[in-house]
Amino acid sequence: MTRLRVLCAAVALACASGQVLAATPAHNQAAERFLTLANADKLGTPVYMQVQQMFAQRFEQTKAPAAKKAVLDSYQAKANAALDNAIGWKKIKPKMVDLYTATFTEAELKDLVKFYESPLGKKVLQQMPKVTQQSAQLTQQSLEPAVPVVNKLLDDMTKELDPNAGKAAPAKK
Repeated sequence: MTRLRVLCAAVALACASGQVLAATPAHNQAAERFLTLANADKLGTPVYMQVQQMFAQRFEQTKAPAAKKAVLDSYQAKANAALDNAIGWKKIKPKMVDLYTATFTEAELKDLVKFYESPLGKKVLQQMPKVTQQSAQLTQQSLEPAVPVVNKLLDDMTKELDPNAGKAAPAKK
């Protein structure tokens, strides 16, 4: 569930950024072209997949018979509709265009488009999801040994700040 929250928060932060000055039509077109090349319309896909998986897991946990799969399908469709309302491409595209036009000049966006239309840019677009996933896995694996250390440091700090923390309360008579 925390992964879903992180993904939703990331999408919300991206959408919350507003544009101070209106961009020209050409600037907007450059942003739209870049977003198309970057497959930005697929940004929400992991969220949809995670929600679908949550419903499927809940279905399994309830030990519902296979004959009730239509109920699962119905709720997954309702969840997709709710996500479409919140983060569907039609909903967030204008905000994404605003974000990119506020962040990059028209010339910079045109340079990005030119790069992503080149053979190397196409390779980057093709390979980047896999590289990003593998990078996240490497980071997660490397982080695992630090978790107990960080948790102990948190406990130690809590004890130092509140000497009564972590001590059992005296038994009531």
